[in-house]
Amino acid sequence: MSEPIRLLTFSTLFPNEAQPTHGVFVENRLRHLLASGQAAATVLAPVPWFPSAAPRFGAWATYARVPAAETRHGIAVHHPRFPVIPRVGMNLAPWLLYRAALPALRRLMAAGVGFDAIDAHYLYPDGVAAVWLGRAVGRPVVLTARGTDVNLIPRYAIPRRLIRGAIGGAAALVAVSAALAEALVALGAPAGKVTVLRNGVDTALFRPPADRVAARAALGLAGPTAISVGHLIERKGHDLAIAALAALPEWSLLIVGEGPERARLTALAARPEVTGRVRLLGARAHADLPALYGAADALVLASSREGWANVLLESMACGTPVVASDIWGNPEVVRAPAAGRIVPRSAAGVAAGLADLWDAGPDRAATRAYAEGFGWGPTTEGQLALFRRVIAAGGQGASNSQGASNR
Repeated sequence: MSEPIRLLTFSTLFPNEAQPTHGVFVENRLRHLLASGQAAATVLAPVPWFPSAAPRFGAWATYARVPAAETRHGIAVHHPRFPVIPRVGMNLAPWLLYRAALPALRRLMAAGVGFDAIDAHYLYPDGVAAVWLGRAVGRPVVLTARGTDVNLIPRYAIPRRLIRGAIGGAAALVAVSAALAEALVALGAPAGKVTVLRNGVDTALFRPPADRVAARAALGLAGPTAISVGHLIERKGHDLAIAALAALPEWSLLIVGEGPERARLTALAARPEVTGRVRLLGARAHADLPALYGAADALVLASSREGWANVLLESMACGTPVVASDIWGNPEVVRAPAAGRIVPRSAAGVAAGLADLWDAGPDRAATRAYAEGFGWGPTTEGQLALFRRVIAAGGQGASNSQGASNR
């Protein structure tokens, strides 16, 4: 067997002790890659600097509680701090991130941490900073695009220019869906530079409950129940899931997540036509989700934007079909009746999808079987092949540059 690939995974989207579900999709992909035994990694996951951990500062205080370094699932993770300027700092973000990350990266290298390539996630500001880091230390960079970094942020002139520069400077690009790959090409990426590597699902963790009746009883469910999982932000469309209940008097809804939309969603849930049928459960640990998915009759994902929504496969792997909005990525996940329904992004669309699923009498075993076709194996093999190709193509130049940077 060849020597393991050595990676530096770089992203602000990575879980930590204070934010255990933040960017968990990046951690999950990395964990499955490392489980192959053919790769090793150190993670550099910067977090915004904030001076106080006092609870009164809300989400900002959470950043102050993130440790400088930690070990997660056997992976060394380092969290250097970088300054963030609220509301006006978007254009400066890549530079601020780079200036904070470079000294931390050089310290890791001086301490003997070696790596053959940088594995960076999210194009802006992370990917832009990662390409600059790769240039500074003489290592090739592979960028993974994940959603709003391609379908929203490039609408702004300066970020768009910097993203296009990162696309040009990266050794290779990964898109988590074919739709995102097409968008990268539209931004100027050569088609041959883009590889589609979808997210997978951990079918050992996400599986149907051993006793679904007991799982439903534990949640007090009696009758058809939908679940909507994700941050409580406008683009996730939890409000549409609530509004859909007005046309479905027998249905109830569980909402899992936390965020700035909580007060508005609570008010919507109190409206007479849906009152008593919506429960906001707050944030839940990743390991708690299978029981929730498995107890529900359908997952609703009414997002306005996604790259590759992990919740869809997680729910299906638990035997629960989905109703998902007709946006980028979702039709690539929901491709068979057993998986669920793709619907227009509206309350009426969600209601119609849920009613159709219920009338069809979904076969939960068939839904689980469909999800089993989306394991992590092909994605892991694709990553290994891509990193090996990039390292082989750029190894000599990286070696020469690194020698110069250490003098």
